Amino acid sequence: MVMIRKHVLILFAAFFLAACTLAPVYKRPAAPTPSDWPKGAAYKEERTGAKAPMAYEISWQEYFRDEHLREIIATALKNNRDLRIAALNVEVASAIYGVQRASLLPTVDASATRSKGRVPADANASQPGTTVITDFYSVNLGILSWEVDLFGRLRSLKDKALEEYLATDYVRRGAQISLVSEVATAYLMLAADKENLRLTRSTLAAQQSTYDLIRRRFDVGLATELDLNRAQTQVDAARASLALYTQLVATDKNTLDLLAGTPVPDEITPVDLKGIAPLGDISAGAPSETLLHRPDILAAEHELKAVNANIGAARAAFFPSIFLTTTVGTESFELSRLFKADSSAWTFQPQAIMPIFDARLWSSLKGIKVQREIAVAQYEKAIQVAFKEVADALAERGTVGDQLAAQESLVHTSEEAYRLSDIRYSTGIDSYLSVLDAQRSLYAAEQGLITIRLARLINMVMLYKVLGGGDNLGPRTSP
Repeated sequence: MVMIRKHVLILFAAFFLAACTLAPVYKRPAAPTPSDWPKGAAYKEERTGAKAPMAYEISWQEYFRDEHLREIIATALKNNRDLRIAALNVEVASAIYGVQRASLLPTVDASATRSKGRVPADANASQPGTTVITDFYSVNLGILSWEVDLFGRLRSLKDKALEEYLATDYVRRGAQISLVSEVATAYLMLAADKENLRLTRSTLAAQQSTYDLIRRRFDVGLATELDLNRAQTQVDAARASLALYTQLVATDKNTLDLLAGTPVPDEITPVDLKGIAPLGDISAGAPSETLLHRPDILAAEHELKAVNANIGAARAAFFPSIFLTTTVGTESFELSRLFKADSSAWTFQPQAIMPIFDARLWSSLKGIKVQREIAVAQYEKAIQVAFKEVADALAERGTVGDQLAAQESLVHTSEEAYRLSDIRYSTGIDSYLSVLDAQRSLYAAEQGLITIRLARLINMVMLYKVLGGGDNLGPRTSP
């Protein structure tokens, strides 16, 4: 019994000694981007007064205030298949981490055996001429070939699996933020195309009324055939636009259904852009506090840490591997005496394997070091891409307000020009060509206004996405 306790103490001592790794100390690479966002005419300074929250500080429920949009986003987060795949990938990574973590612990097995044999008379050395039938029974509990991780190989592999799990989880969270923004974008595009469809219908009705008026005037000789044909071209163009926007509304709805993972009821789809509740306000902050909260950058950093841990495993492969095998149990040639006090048995078998020459180890270590350089480059590239995305979104936010004001003025001017040209044509002062040009200009200006309103809203959605989105998209999965 004393000997068994001694062996157990040796096992626990070896376990606690295995606490170091040969992985290099991780140091986060410096961000290869400026310390501030670009300056210039395209970028507006942050508004004074109460500072808007950072994107990662505000939930999507707070940022997207439209009730129907929030309902669709919630449905998508529950049913979207791409997001479901991302979540399942996290579960796979968690399971892999569990396997690597369990490899640090000894595996205890129980076994029971019985062997029976016959020794012929001419082969029986102890009792010549006598045939012997033998029985042997054993019951054992023990550890079969447990690797004592003195140089941290298994611990480094466990750390690698953990970092890969965290990277996969951040990929999932990035997919959630992307899905929220994609649903919001599809919702806004559906609203804009519905508004364009309604505009086209009203334009077609006005064009048809004008055509009917000119047709009557032509029949009594007060209008030329050229005016009649010009009016017909306007009607035909409006009919073509009507067919196009009818198609776009249908495809927008299909996109929204796909993102939501289930058909979206028509009663909660938007009517137009004006009826959508305003989005929240967010601050860009500084690049250092914004970019490092983006899930894609966090995922890239954990991938870098995983490669860093893998270097430790490759280095540890150059050192001896120590394996312990130990069993305790009972053995007897008689089943009735199997568990008697004098039938106890034990084994303790340590084994050390020292690599003398294996060129593969050097090549493996070299390859993993190159992988680390690749991971560093990928991490730096992720930061550079993120910086560009935010800078582009800020440039659009800084100019879209001016575009909107100019387009609203253009619509107002075009409406007045059309009204005056129609009066001049009705009184015979001007030809129908001026009315035709004014109608085209007004229709294009109204379409442009819808487009810019849509661009402004989509820019706000994009800012929420590229600035890191909200970090309250459900609890992070525990490995």
